[in-house]
Amino acid sequence: MPPARPSGTQGGKRHGVARVLSKLGVCSRSQAEAAVRAGRVGVDGRVVRDPEYPVEADRQQLSLDGVAVMAARRIYLALNKPRGIVVSAADERGRDTVYDLLRDAGLPWLGPVGRLDKASEGLLLLSNDSAWAAGITEPSTHLDKTYHVQVAGQPDAAVLAAMQAGIREGADLLKARRVALLRAGEKNAWLEVVLDEGRNRHIRRLLAALGTDVLRLVRVAIGPLVLGDLAKGQWRHLDASEVAQLRRR
Repeated sequence: MPPARPSGTQGGKRHGVARVLSKLGVCSRSQAEAAVRAGRVGVDGRVVRDPEYPVEADRQQLSLDGVAVMAARRIYLALNKPRGIVVSAADERGRDTVYDLLRDAGLPWLGPVGRLDKASEGLLLLSNDSAWAAGITEPSTHLDKTYHVQVAGQPDAAVLAAMQAGIREGADLLKARRVALLRAGEKNAWLEVVLDEGRNRHIRRLLAALGTDVLRLVRVAIGPLVLGDLAKGQWRHLDASEVAQLRRR
């Protein structure tokens, strides 16, 4: 018979143990669920195996592998992701990931705040503050993300207008909030594209629908935070004011 679920203290707020571990910045939600199912997590000295087992984080003692769980120090990083690097904790095909760039830094578990596909580069945030991360990535916040995009050919005003009007692709309406021509050469051009929502391969799909090939895609800003002169493959801690400026909840 499974153990009785804790009744909690009157007025206390309970959440599933896997969610609580994630909120404490110990690991990702999926890692927490796997640890619970493997019998590695205890609540008040008692092993639980249900990821939804309700606990009050401020009243009950959680442990992982027999070690008391404490809230991890909140970490907020900006990283300049190089092209060809995968945004994943592990890759089944053995490709390099952003975590290889952090390997010797002595940091706690961090999760990516949003995504950049393998071929894209530029500003990527990482943090173990899941509430802060959710406030940045949730579509309802409409936080601007700015990209510099090199395209083949020289897109005319009609293409730029169509990007802002939007293209329907299946159930998705792909559109840009703003588009501007940065510079043009004989064979290619650079656009500045601002999105206030992000779907999978959003810009690439939008331009492909308009018959335009993307040669490079670099995220240069998230809200007020700019990539600046951070070198490729390098990272830095955000300061308190930058964290506050990006906080959406």
